[in-house]
Amino acid sequence: MNSGAIISVRDLRKTFRVGDVDVHALRGVGMEIETGEFTAVVGPSGSGKSTMFHIIGGLTPATSGSVHIHGQDIAKMTDAERTRMRRTEVGFVFQKYNLLPTLTAADNIAIARHIARRPDALDGDFLNVLDLLGIAHRLHHKPRAMSGGEQQRVAIARAVVNSPSILLADEPTGNLDTRSSENVLTLLRDLNKRLGQTILMITHNPEAAAFADRIVHMRDGQIVVG
Repeated sequence: MNSGAIISVRDLRKTFRVGDVDVHALRGVGMEIETGEFTAVVGPSGSGKSTMFHIIGGLTPATSGSVHIHGQDIAKMTDAERTRMRRTEVGFVFQKYNLLPTLTAADNIAIARHIARRPDALDGDFLNVLDLLGIAHRLHHKPRAMSGGEQQRVAIARAVVNSPSILLADEPTGNLDTRSSENVLTLLRDLNKRLGQTILMITHNPEAAAFADRIVHMRDGQIVVG
């Protein structure tokens, strides 16, 4: 394992039992991501990329193999340790924005601070992130008053409010039109370039993957290029 890698995946395998059939979603995946990299994993539906995403994020256990975050094997963590890792070390962005509809953008973001047991106040550094994301003027609006692109920006802000080491994004532009998609992808790239945020993005769209510095291709549960 490369000691400089923030994420290290080794011989990762995942098998699901569907009726009487074993479905091999991952077939020995290996990959390393360095601190500050923006990596996109691209592949068709069923290639295993989302399964890998959920295992790296500590949301789903692997059948075999290992994932190390900061050199720690997440499979050997206790449930409490994995929960703490997700709260403090990893930010998640999904295709669905998952914002609470009755709360303002500011309150949706503040909840992430509360869950991580951090102060509710947004510090100066994070206010700079809000400016970068272009939503500082929308903090008092509820999701229904915002466009899809604006809602996804709020979701990104919520994911990075606790300054996680890693941002995991699963099809972050899947529900957006072309212009909004380009805006969100540009913002992710800016977070990476300006703030050094490590980003792993899962996408089926090669045009979205092109915004990353490194592209990993998956097919049939394996990495074929990358």
